[in-house]
Amino acid sequence: MTPPSHNDHWLVREGTVRWLWRAFLGVLAVTVLLQLVVKVKGYFALDDWFAFGAVFGFLSCVVMVVVAKGLGYVLKRSESYYEAEHGDD
Repeated sequence: MTPPSHNDHWLVREGTVRWLWRAFLGVLAVTVLLQLVVKVKGYFALDDWFAFGAVFGFLSCVVMVVVAKGLGYVLKRSESYYEAEHGDD
């Protein structure tokens, strides 16, 4: 861990990052808990479940990351890919 510097941008400081994480998690928790007060009427049966939007969004994100990682393995080329193709002309 590096000591804080007064020249660091405020978004890079460790205390600010910790505060922002807590604030974002708090906003997300309040958003989910508001569903206890405000009735959400969904179009499908699953939409009526408590915290469906949060769970669906999280699982969608996980699926996108896994698919992107899989594509990375499929489309990866060796570091010498372009050198081997063109060779020494």
